[in-house]
Amino acid sequence: MSDSAASYISAALSAAPPELRPIVQDLQRLYDRKLWHQLTLALFKFLDHPLSQPYRVDLFNQFVKHFEDKINPLRLAEMCVATSKSIEEPDKLLVFLTTVLARIPASKAPEANVLLLSSIAHAKLLFGDMDGTKVDLGVAGRLLDDLSDVESSVRAAYYSVAADYFKAKADYVPYYKHSLLYLACVNVETDLTGEEKIARAHDLSISALLGDTLYNFGELLMHPILASLDGSAHEWIKSLLFTFNEGNIGKFEALSPQFPREPILQENYPFLRQKICLMALIEAAFKRGINGRTMSFQTIAEETKLPHDEVEHLVMKALSLHLIRGTLDQVSSTAHISWVQPRVLSRQQIGELAVRLGGWCEKLQKTENFVKDNQPELFAGL
Repeated sequence: MSDSAASYISAALSAAPPELRPIVQDLQRLYDRKLWHQLTLALFKFLDHPLSQPYRVDLFNQFVKHFEDKINPLRLAEMCVATSKSIEEPDKLLVFLTTVLARIPASKAPEANVLLLSSIAHAKLLFGDMDGTKVDLGVAGRLLDDLSDVESSVRAAYYSVAADYFKAKADYVPYYKHSLLYLACVNVETDLTGEEKIARAHDLSISALLGDTLYNFGELLMHPILASLDGSAHEWIKSLLFTFNEGNIGKFEALSPQFPREPILQENYPFLRQKICLMALIEAAFKRGINGRTMSFQTIAEETKLPHDEVEHLVMKALSLHLIRGTLDQVSSTAHISWVQPRVLSRQQIGELAVRLGGWCEKLQKTENFVKDNQPELFAGL
């Protein structure tokens, strides 16, 4: 053991609380025997102990630093991140993280760099440096894109701070995307507290409703995190999500008195009203099936509860957003819809689809029977 490392660990052993002394003794023994893997595990055990917080930075700077080249770079980055949580001063925190980052080449340890850059970006975001956060996220994102095999914890760190960044900018669509990617990298039940689950489900729901290109949020509707809103003050927002998915304007109007409880929804009521009308149009086309998708403007006006003179604009909006495909006939005031954007179906919608499939199978059977009766030679030998 180097003189400085030996001096530190000796002083730490005498100064540490009784609960920490066995771990410190292990650190000393494992270092002397150059058992780097076991030493790494012992270091994490020390960092995880609640009483170690006052000693973490000194341990890293005066002990770990002397043999950090013997430690797996990603594990070293994880130690750095764990240690940084004990630093409260913004300037010192950033200096600590960036100093360690400078000692780990991105070419040799890209995963470690992604983790450290994500932590640095998070620190800058907390201190209001949006431009600095964006730069670091950009570098980390490019490194991540070039990696094929990445630990979930590294991806989670990146997607978490990216989601926080877009939340701070009120950029709903990328927040929605990165937040769901973050949830895909963690165990929702064990890695998030109850409060964190409710907050995440709430923010995802708001972004799904207010995202100007989000008209298919089935992934969220199926995600178990949405269940955390049950019994909470935000349970009505979950109901609102399913109302949009069904394109049910009646339910939307019934829930609209709740909007003042969520000021951002109240402020965006005109947009939400247009969005539910678009969803109602999609639902109306879906219910009619392929043979009934030539709809008059009057029918669309009734389905969407819009004035007749606003129907054409609504259909053009749906076409421009690629929610539907089809054509408009202004002369006959009709719209022919040939395709509807796929989305997650409710139980009621699945039931309606099953009825339509049953009808289709019945027609197919009748056609087969007709051919058998009129052209039996086609079935000879079958």
